[in-house]
Amino acid sequence: MTQEIHAYVDQLAKALELGGVLIIVGGIILSTAVFIRDSWRAGDFEPAYPPYRSNIGRGILLGLELLVGADIISTITAPLTIESVGLLAGIVLIRTFLSFSLETEIEGCWPWRRAEKEALQIETNRR
Repeated sequence: MTQEIHAYVDQLAKALELGGVLIIVGGIILSTAVFIRDSWRAGDFEPAYPPYRSNIGRGILLGLELLVGADIISTITAPLTIESVGLLAGIVLIRTFLSFSLETEIEGCWPWRRAEKEALQIETNRR
């Protein structure tokens, strides 16, 4: 019974990994299509470029979240050794750093400055 559960959990982790990769690729394709459409409408690519970067970042960010989840789930079936735990920690650390960097790039400010930025935007919109 335990082996059946491990096999199921392993398949679940692989499905999450595939989902993460598909989201990243799909996000890039969809973002590129929207970028081309917006560039064509505007007659220039410059106004469409910042949203394009943000949309690609969002797709990568969502895909990375699924990949981190898949890595964590896959540890359930893997034998726990110092090496496997260290490898998982390294992967999660790198992917978390990438997620943090992407989110900072998308938002245009540090996470602890987000409330300040939103308050400034609300104030600007009132004027």
